[in-house]
Amino acid sequence: MTTTAPPGSAPRIITAVPTTSRATTRRREHTACGVLMAPFFVLLVAVFLIPVCTAVWLSFFGADQPGLGFGPERTVFVGWRSYAVVFTDPTFLAGLGTVLGYCLLYIPLLVVGALALALLLDSGGARLRSWAQLGLFLPHAVPGIIAAIIWLYLYTPGLSPVVELLARADLTIDFLGARAVLPSIVNISLWSNLGYNMVIFYAALRAVPREIIEASVVDGAGPVRTALRVKTPLIRSSIVMVVLFTLIWALQLFTEPMLLSQSSPMISSRFSPTMYIYDAAFTRNNYGLAAAASVILLLCTIALSYGVTRWSNRAGSRSEA
Repeated sequence: MTTTAPPGSAPRIITAVPTTSRATTRRREHTACGVLMAPFFVLLVAVFLIPVCTAVWLSFFGADQPGLGFGPERTVFVGWRSYAVVFTDPTFLAGLGTVLGYCLLYIPLLVVGALALALLLDSGGARLRSWAQLGLFLPHAVPGIIAAIIWLYLYTPGLSPVVELLARADLTIDFLGARAVLPSIVNISLWSNLGYNMVIFYAALRAVPREIIEASVVDGAGPVRTALRVKTPLIRSSIVMVVLFTLIWALQLFTEPMLLSQSSPMISSRFSPTMYIYDAAFTRNNYGLAAAASVILLLCTIALSYGVTRWSNRAGSRSEA
């Protein structure tokens, strides 16, 4: 656009700057979001959707032998037969019960312990915070197999210095016995994951505005009350996240009982659902049964995760009200 200057002055040429339409801006934003989210969706399809669909497809097929059983095996459609076998198998149901008991014992100890350590480090009286964080986090850096081997050595009578010291004090504890094997597995998991979750809670506590903490102190709240009534509610989202991820991980219990089963007759090859799946697939070569058990375990995990999420949302809405 060109304008004419008044008489006696130099003419000025004003060029209108083209403006970008809203549709073009939105299109660019959607394109950028699509490019950034593409790796996530690729990984989601590759490592989750395709394996899940494959497991569902395999669960409806099984190996069968024609005639009197002397011919070669062939894969036939069996429908819901594998699911019926899994649901009526007492060893699978016992494994589910074992894992639920493990979750009821492990998750509260982990969350309360990690939160207590994080609150202690966040308090003003804590010293050497960096060294404490490093010392508590280091066990998480040890691979799960190595950690299970270390604790297997500490649990085995005749090898363990811990068992020997307890025997000198007239205390006999069979860490791999029927009553103590589940707490022994919980102990291994706590040792490995307590520091990691403590770091998560500590990072959330450091993000809490210091003005809120100072206001609670001015109102007369002591250190314990400030920790329980002020700091803990403010990091509720982090607590829910830790509970959710720990639940999902706990339902896949495999490494610790698999290694301890080499030395404990109390741990069978079907101690947990994941061990049942491993036994069905690689010992009995029944991939349809293993796939059906995997799908059932996935559905249980989704249902429990959904329940935890709904419960946390209701608890949060009640506290806000």
